[in-house]
Amino acid sequence: MSLRLVISDVDGTLVDKQKRVTEGTIAAVGRLRDAGIPFTLISARPQSGLLPLAKQLGLTVPIAAFNGGTLISADGTVTERHVVPEDVVRELFALCDGSGADPWIFADGRWYARNMNGTHLDSERRASMQEPVAIDDMSPLFARADKVTWVSDDHAMLSPLNDRAQAAFGARATVGMSQTYYLDVTHLSANKGDGIATLARSLGVGLDEVAVIGDMPNDLPMFARAGLAIAMGQAPDAVKAKAAHVTTSNEEDGVAHAIDTILLPMVGDTNA
Repeated sequence: MSLRLVISDVDGTLVDKQKRVTEGTIAAVGRLRDAGIPFTLISARPQSGLLPLAKQLGLTVPIAAFNGGTLISADGTVTERHVVPEDVVRELFALCDGSGADPWIFADGRWYARNMNGTHLDSERRASMQEPVAIDDMSPLFARADKVTWVSDDHAMLSPLNDRAQAAFGARATVGMSQTYYLDVTHLSANKGDGIATLARSLGVGLDEVAVIGDMPNDLPMFARAGLAIAMGQAPDAVKAKAAHVTTSNEEDGVAHAIDTILLPMVGDTNA
């Protein structure tokens, strides 16, 4: 393939377990940029959790939040935004309330939580780079939700709940697990397959010229559409099986390893 764009997932991929971008990864992205290949991000995170990373990496091209539901230009301007249909959010709460999972809603640039003592709040603080807003009645947010997340460490409960939500809303929204403890619901077009297509189109690049890097099942739509898919070393076997290459884990600078051992040699081959 002729490589013209690299798009990376963030959590479990670009950043380590402490949600940090390492100096090694920053340097590798710089080497890719010096070779003339743009690098950008697509993530389930809100824009508040992506713009500081884009600045660290020196990115000058659009990035995609909420799995592609929101497109953000290099200067931080939102150029596209797709919210979850209100009826889907209402029916989702009817399905999931009482399950034991805690709901979060991301809307209007803020993160809202009903249980301020719930699990993974500290992790999300680091990922979204903002404090949650406490709210008891979430119904006023139903018409403007960029993303709804149900949170639980009970995987035996959350995984079947994900299956039920996909069956109920899969034709009207994108439903999937961005982590084993996060069940995410976004707009139907807010999936990483459509998201990377939008990013590529904004740069005049064909999907067959795009390489993607990810680690979770919600990355599989972009694996299916990109010219080259690279899975992280700690990714589930089902994700690795859909990738052309497997790099090291996110605790071992897997994105940097992929850039240096897989992607930059391709640029050399193209220019030979």
